[in-house]
Amino acid sequence: MRFFTPEGGELIEIMNVTPERNHVVIQGKIMSAMPMRAVLTPDQLRQGFKFLTPRLVFTLITMLFRRSGR
Repeated sequence: MRFFTPEGGELIEIMNVTPERNHVVIQGKIMSAMPMRAVLTPDQLRQGFKFLTPRLVFTLITMLFRRSGR
């Protein structure tokens, strides 16, 4: 999975997501060059749910059925 800047440049490429004990490890590359390894803890996951509004959930679900703009 890749995330892009508004200008279309590649920002982050997620290559692997793995569960480990009490957290999730996300591995990838930043800007196609720098390897990264991020850890998602239970506290951080709970904080992330604050971003989920009904409008955002609806948008995420409908995106599954849309074609890519690229």
